[in-house]
Amino acid sequence: MKTVHSLFIAKLLAAALFVISGCSQENKSQEIQPAPKMAEEKAVIYQVLPRLFGNTNDTNRSWGTIEENGVGKFSDFTPKALEEIRNLGATHIWYTGALHHALVGDYSEYGISNDDPDVVKGRAGSPYAIKDYYSVNPDLADNPAERLQEFRALVERSHEAGLKVIIDIVPNHVARAYQSQHKPRGVRDFGADDNTQVTYARNNNFYYVVGEDFRVPVAKAGYQPLNGEANPLANGKFAESPAKWTGNGARSAQPAMHDWYETVKINFGIRPDGSKDYTELPQHYAERDYRAHAQFWSNKKVPDTWKKFRDITHYWLDFGVDGFRYDMAGMVPVEFWSYLNSSIKMHNPDTLLLAEIYTPERYRDYLRLGKMDYLYDKVGTYDAIRAVMEDKGSTDKIAEIQANLMDISSHMLRFMENHDEQRIASPQFAGNSQAGKPAMLVSAALSPAPTLVYFGQELGEPASQDAGFGKASRTTIFDYWSVPSVRRWNNQGAFNSDLLTNDEKGLRSFYQRLLNFSTDSPALRGHYMDLHNYNRSQNSDYGEKQFSFARWDKTEKLLVVANFDNVTANFDLLIPEKLIKQWYLKDGNYQLNGQITDEEQQLIILNGQGRIRLALSPFKSHIFKLENMTPY
Repeated sequence: MKTVHSLFIAKLLAAALFVISGCSQENKSQEIQPAPKMAEEKAVIYQVLPRLFGNTNDTNRSWGTIEENGVGKFSDFTPKALEEIRNLGATHIWYTGALHHALVGDYSEYGISNDDPDVVKGRAGSPYAIKDYYSVNPDLADNPAERLQEFRALVERSHEAGLKVIIDIVPNHVARAYQSQHKPRGVRDFGADDNTQVTYARNNNFYYVVGEDFRVPVAKAGYQPLNGEANPLANGKFAESPAKWTGNGARSAQPAMHDWYETVKINFGIRPDGSKDYTELPQHYAERDYRAHAQFWSNKKVPDTWKKFRDITHYWLDFGVDGFRYDMAGMVPVEFWSYLNSSIKMHNPDTLLLAEIYTPERYRDYLRLGKMDYLYDKVGTYDAIRAVMEDKGSTDKIAEIQANLMDISSHMLRFMENHDEQRIASPQFAGNSQAGKPAMLVSAALSPAPTLVYFGQELGEPASQDAGFGKASRTTIFDYWSVPSVRRWNNQGAFNSDLLTNDEKGLRSFYQRLLNFSTDSPALRGHYMDLHNYNRSQNSDYGEKQFSFARWDKTEKLLVVANFDNVTANFDLLIPEKLIKQWYLKDGNYQLNGQITDEEQQLIILNGQGRIRLALSPFKSHIFKLENMTPY
C-alpha cells in the first residue's frame, strides 16, 4: 500500500538491518536441499491488477476519471485470457486489488458510503487501504450489486483454466473509513467495540490519539486531492474523533504526507511501549508443525484482532480462494502468524501463504514460528541481481546471498518485477527488457520456491507515463489507467500476438519457455551447487557479470549459466571435480541441450575436471540438460 517515498524509507531501513554472515570459499559450494515436502510442480505466480488488465481504453489522461480512462472488469478475464496466462506457465494468479478498498466514486445507490478524497491516494485508490474485507471492489463488477457473485465466477473460471487464486490480506492497516457492508451475521467491524478513551487496550482493534481529532496532512507543494478537481468531500477535512494511529505507525493526530495517511494501524496486542500483551510462543515450536501450533493456541485467549483476521481468511477459503499474499507481514508479530496460519492450514493444508517482508534477520522466525510457506526475497537476491543489471554490483554478491539462504532457499519467492518495483524496461531501472532475461532465468532456476511474474513483464512493459498519483517506471496502482503492451496483447479479447512488436513476441516466447520448463523440471525441485565461486577463482575469462550453478535430481541434471553483460563473454565454464563425482561421470564427452534456447553444447571431462566452451552473446543465458550419462 506504499507510496514510492514511504516504501523507499521502509525498505532502506530494512536493508540496513541486513548483515550477511561471513562464509568461507569452501562452504559456498554446499548444496541447497529441497524442501521437506515438495510440490508436484514449482509454482509460478502471475500478479495482475484487474482494474488495469482488461482496460482497452487508450486515453490515459493523467488523473483521468473512470469515465475518461476506463477500468478493467472481472469479466475481462475470459476463459481465453486465463488459458493464455496458464499457457505462459502460471500455476497461480494473484488478483491484486480485488478486495473492496477506498476509492473516489459514487456507489451510494448500492449502499456503499462515499470515500473522502482527502484520505484516498489517487482517484482509483490504493489496493492496500481495505474498506470491506468481506467484499470486492465495485469498480471491477459489471453490476456492482452482484460484485461478489461476479468474483466467485472469476474464481471458478480461474480454477477451470488450471490456475489457483491468490488474494491480498493486509493485516497491518485498513482504510480510515473501514465499513463492511457484506460481513456475515454476527461479525463486528474493526473498531466497532473499541474503548476510544484510551490509547491502547488489548481488545481494541485500533490505537487512539486520545483527546485529539484527526487532521488531514499538510499537502506537499503542487499536490491537491484529485489534482484540484472540485469534489464536495475534498475540503481538507476528514471526520475522525479521536484520531487513530496511522498505518505505518505514525502516532500524530496529523500524519505527514509521506506517512500512510489513508490507513489506520491495526492493534495486535502490542502495547505502545512495544511489549506483548498475549501469550508468547515458546521457541521450540520452531520445530513443530502447524497442527502443534493450532493446538497451542486452542486454549489461549488472544486479542480480538487475531480472531477477526482468522474469520476473514476462513471466509475467503470457503469462497474458493487458494492462497494469501500478506502485505507488510513484518510489521505484524510472529505469534499472530503462528495463530492465523496454523488455523488456515487446519482449514485447508494446501493453502499457499506468502509474506511480504524486508528484514532478513527475521526470515527464519516467520517461516518456522510463523508458519509461512514463502517470503519475499527482495532484500537479498532481487537487490543483488538488480545491482548487477545497473552496473552497481557484482554477481559475487548473488553467490554470497545464496550461501546465506542455504537452509531456507526453497521458501524464498524470487521476482524481478511486482507492483512496488520499477519495471525492468523503464529508464529508471535497466532501460532494456532484454537485460531482464538472465535475471529472470537465474531467479526462476535458483530454487524450488515460486517465481513471480508481474503482468506486462513478459512483454517488456516500460511504464513510461505518469498516471497521476502513480508516476512513471511503476505501473500505477492508484489511478484509472491502461497498460499499452497488455492492451496490444489483449487485442480486443483475442489475447494473441497479432499486435505485438517483434521484440514483444520474442520476449513473451522466452518467458513462456522458461516458466513452463521451471514448473515441469524435477531438477529445479532438487539439489543446488554453486559453480560461480569456483569459476571466479580458477578462470580469468569468467567475470563478475557472469553467474552459474548446477541443479539436479535422480532423473535430470542441469547446468545454468548467465551473462548479465551487454557484450559477448567468451570463456570455458569449469565444472569442479566435486560435481563430476556427484553425478558419477567418467572422462569423455557428453551432450548438453539447451532447454530455454535451442543451443547444443558439449561437456568435456578430462582427468575428472569438466569444461564447456561458451560464447555468450549480450544478456544470453542457458539452462543446459545433460542428455547422456555415458561418454561418447
